[in-house]
Amino acid sequence: MRARELINFDGTPGKYNSITDVDDVEVGHSTIINGNGKLIVGEGPVRTGVTVIFPRGKSYAHLPVFAAYDVLNGNGEMTGTIWVEESGFLETPIAITNTHSVGIVRDSVIQWIMNNNNFKETRFSLPVIAETYDGVLNDINGHHVKQEHVLEAILNASQFPVYEGNIGGGTGMICHQFKGGIGTSSRQININDNAYTVGTLVQANYGKRERLTINGVNVGKTLSNHFPEINSSNIPGDGSIIVIIATNAPLLPHQLKKLARRSSLGIGNVGGIGANGSGDIFLAFSTSNKHAFSRKNISDIQMISNDMIDPFLQAVVESTEESIINSLFAAETMTGINNNKVYELPINRLKELLN
Repeated sequence: MRARELINFDGTPGKYNSITDVDDVEVGHSTIINGNGKLIVGEGPVRTGVTVIFPRGKSYAHLPVFAAYDVLNGNGEMTGTIWVEESGFLETPIAITNTHSVGIVRDSVIQWIMNNNNFKETRFSLPVIAETYDGVLNDINGHHVKQEHVLEAILNASQFPVYEGNIGGGTGMICHQFKGGIGTSSRQININDNAYTVGTLVQANYGKRERLTINGVNVGKTLSNHFPEINSSNIPGDGSIIVIIATNAPLLPHQLKKLARRSSLGIGNVGGIGANGSGDIFLAFSTSNKHAFSRKNISDIQMISNDMIDPFLQAVVESTEESIINSLFAAETMTGINNNKVYELPINRLKELLN
């Protein structure tokens, strides 16, 4: 069940209500679930994975896109963003995983790039790899994400509807003390008779129960049952959220920075505050201007006026909010290390609160 089946969100979604509604964008997951019971570092239990996003699909992954990133609170990691900020381009796929698997995922993406004939002119790579912490449910210090899992996520990447909840990088994540994970949404926009799409994907792993707000209603204070059952000292902290925003509108890096920044408002609508211990990091890219990147030539580019981008800013706020709630709707109760248990959002009870 997706949130829109119960909630009347603002805005018009695309065909799949997904980041893959943006032309060319592909998303793939690899999910690792093994073992039960007591934590034995290096053996499990394992509740983790990796999610990969290709702005132009695998076939045209070598063509950079205009991009920008922003941070609400910086207790987290998104590699490669210094070069994104400096150059204005995203030149690689994006991958999202757990905090302690950033290195292997980064190395694996680099190896895939170097083995891809379309990147034959590439001498080095600074891929964008983001993370959130899944150590409440997952043997995070066991380093179970391997190159084979990254390659599986790459192979699985497609333009079809994105699977949500306990999947890929979101497998072991917790959101507002319910089971969280991957969520996505999109909005359609018309500007001067031109149709554009904004799509958002989140890895939601943040928030306190008492702040959870859905459709403007603070449901968290009432949903006082089904708190995580933690049988170890590894108590959930403030968590983090990664937000990836895609659009086919001709926006330049300074405008994409504005889009990335508006993710914070969508998070706030659901009850996030950018807590001190949280890593809230956002990246936005545009698939337009396909031939803007050149090492030798002067490029002609298109851009929408700054005075016309408010509908895109609104679309980011709306789709970020809906993506987070979709992650909660899709996620299922999970038991992980030391039998720590995190419950799914009780949809039937939520229906009563929203009616």
